[in-house]
Amino acid sequence: MAATITATLHSCVLYMVAVMLVLSLQGAPAGATDVITATQPLSGQQKLVSQGGKFALGFYQPGGGPQAKWYIAIWYNKVPKVTPVWIANREMPISDPASSVLTIWTDGNLVLLNKSRSIVWSSNTTITAGASNTTVVAVLLNTGNLVLAYASNTSNMIWQSFDHPTDTQLPGMKFGRNKVTGVSDRQVSWRNHTDPSPGIFSIVMDPNIEAQYLFIWNNSWPYFTPGKFNPQTGAFSGIPAMTAISQPHSIYSYDYVNNDKEEYFLLTIKDDNIFLRTVIDPSGQQKGMVWLEQKQDWMLYFAQPSLCSVYSSCGAFSWCAMDSVPMCSCLRGFSARSPTEWKSGNYTGGCTRNVALPCSLSSGSSMPSMSRRHEEDRFYIIKNVRLPDGSETVQAASKSDCEVACLNNCSCLAYSYNGTCSFWHIDLMNLQQDPDNKGDSIFIRLPASEIPRTKSTRGRTIGVVIVVSALTLGVCLMAVSRLVRRRRRIQGLHNIGVNLIAFRYKDLQLITKNFSDKLGGGSFGSVFKGVLQDGTAVAIKKLEGVHQGEKQFRAEMSTIGKIHHVNLIRLLGFCSEREHRLLVYEYMPHGSLDGCLFKTSSDDVLPWNMRYQIAIGIAKGLTYLHDKCRDCIIHCDIKPQNILLDASFAPKVSDFGLAKLLGRDFSRVMTTMRGTIGYLAPEWISGTAITAKADVFSYGMMLFEIISRRRNVEFGKQHMDKFFPILVAEKIQEGDVKAVLDVDMRGDANLEELKRACMVACWCVQEDESSRPNMGAVVQMLEGLLQINMPPVPRYLQVLAESADQSAIQSWTELSPSS
Repeated sequence: MAATITATLHSCVLYMVAVMLVLSLQGAPAGATDVITATQPLSGQQKLVSQGGKFALGFYQPGGGPQAKWYIAIWYNKVPKVTPVWIANREMPISDPASSVLTIWTDGNLVLLNKSRSIVWSSNTTITAGASNTTVVAVLLNTGNLVLAYASNTSNMIWQSFDHPTDTQLPGMKFGRNKVTGVSDRQVSWRNHTDPSPGIFSIVMDPNIEAQYLFIWNNSWPYFTPGKFNPQTGAFSGIPAMTAISQPHSIYSYDYVNNDKEEYFLLTIKDDNIFLRTVIDPSGQQKGMVWLEQKQDWMLYFAQPSLCSVYSSCGAFSWCAMDSVPMCSCLRGFSARSPTEWKSGNYTGGCTRNVALPCSLSSGSSMPSMSRRHEEDRFYIIKNVRLPDGSETVQAASKSDCEVACLNNCSCLAYSYNGTCSFWHIDLMNLQQDPDNKGDSIFIRLPASEIPRTKSTRGRTIGVVIVVSALTLGVCLMAVSRLVRRRRRIQGLHNIGVNLIAFRYKDLQLITKNFSDKLGGGSFGSVFKGVLQDGTAVAIKKLEGVHQGEKQFRAEMSTIGKIHHVNLIRLLGFCSEREHRLLVYEYMPHGSLDGCLFKTSSDDVLPWNMRYQIAIGIAKGLTYLHDKCRDCIIHCDIKPQNILLDASFAPKVSDFGLAKLLGRDFSRVMTTMRGTIGYLAPEWISGTAITAKADVFSYGMMLFEIISRRRNVEFGKQHMDKFFPILVAEKIQEGDVKAVLDVDMRGDANLEELKRACMVACWCVQEDESSRPNMGAVVQMLEGLLQINMPPVPRYLQVLAESADQSAIQSWTELSPSS
């Protein structure tokens, strides 16, 4: 009886100690369910909930994963979409949570026991001699941190989960290295989205350079760093365009601390009601996510590096181009190792040779005769690329010497020469297209059967002699032909049935003076001015990243050529010749709306009435694309740069044909390109199906710019308290819309039109696409034919804008079309 009473009293003491610990750590009321003790373990469906209710800990099973695998995890308790932020037993899942238990072990460590009562996972920390499970408790804090502490001294934590991150950094969590012990924190990705076991990508502090962290592949290969962090600017040296995020009005700050004992990065949130995290994704990217309550989903606000910069994202013997569909392509002479995986979008398996090289390392021959090598192997060149990793420098005085040296070495798979000769002996990985076309050239080794020889030099010489003789004998005929060509400079053109001209590439070279007069660059290429023989000026766009076959390309041109509207740019012709893909448009003398709208001189400001008519004209052009064509055409890149102005300043939507050219699967193209900041609808990020309402959102963001004559991305840099769309919505409700107009126009604008434009813009940028009007309704509202109700304030834009003083919108750059 006495023993029973003693045991009961002992349990009561433990319970009181646990309550005291909770009160001291959290200032929370008694009776909280955030404590584990030796007599109060966790099992089955039980879970701990932090005192503020923000986080929970319990047994977790990944959705879609094997049903027999369970883990101890911490997740957001108030987020309906279960999102783990820490997992204890990543490498040793259990099969039955009902017969497993998380408890305090006899040595004071927190342990997970399986049904046979073997230790599956342990906090594995050193407990002071004499301590036991009667003096240690585990508590889940409202920061998401699970801690062990002595009941007698709660300020001295023994162990905390924040020191052992998995794939996630939370606000308040240090990420760095201990200078005394030399131990660095490491975030490790999941193996895939349904398997939380450690994957092949990780993030760790750079052991050699302070204020810098590295992305590591397979614990061996550093493949990216954002560069050194500058606390004054809040930017990394490798990402100079990154906006400072430690501003007074931001919802969080990112700081760097360096002292004698440690260096670390610290994410701090200023509003505990906002859920924010950064994750190293199974794709190898680091992603910043914020929970949007209205959308009930996580919103991506930054991602780094680009997918092409992630090591092995395309596997071996392929190359990565961010502006192509698909993103990864096998090199010439190679095919996908797993066609099924390739079609599903998983390219990590890479490519394999169609025909084996005549000699290889396995053949036992490393130095075959030079003549044999020249007969059996050849090279093909890939220009303007970022060279793959793993090269070896070889002595060679010239490119030809470098090539010969590679041919004489059976293990040489490719070479490059830029003053230095480089060989590759291992599988080519991370070969990337250089977006600035300033990269190097690489020569890929293939069997001769993969690169048939051209005509012999002797044959070419005979041909040249014949041609020269014919020219000499037919000089008079050539003179007559010259006169004919002067009358018709562009030859070989033919109509394809829809009033489109199929140009030859050399004809376009002629009328553009070899593409010397560049008008600008766009989402998928550069634009050049040309003049036809009759004096008609044209704009010629050289497409990049469009790899359709000639027959398919001509079929698309036939369809696009039938689309005519006064507010759509007119397509005059095209070129589809070998690898060349060009579009010939009518020339717009006043250039883009971007150039006219954002002129610095107040003397050239577009008057309000002209701006308002431009807004209506754009809306009419989009209405035609969405509703009046045989198939709905979603533009997907509405911005001032893609609105052109004719001689009378009438607007014409341009580049709409590219949406149709690329088909309906825009997801890979549009989410991997860079440049358009602040126009992209949120559904692009969330991965939901894209509809014409994505264009409506972009139109609304552009309409804000037309109203204010200032770029969306500049707001927040001008000492303004609010992101401009939020300011507009609030001024509408206050009845002071004139305050949002640019100062040069305040005495000129029609206030009724201004109010209409402001209200339409606010409706267009609603997060829920079902709340946005269609473009036909936009036209009616702007023309005063349809009544406009008071729009709700688009609060989620404020979250994105404040997330990093526009860094949220900056992140859209890596997921949106090029400007």
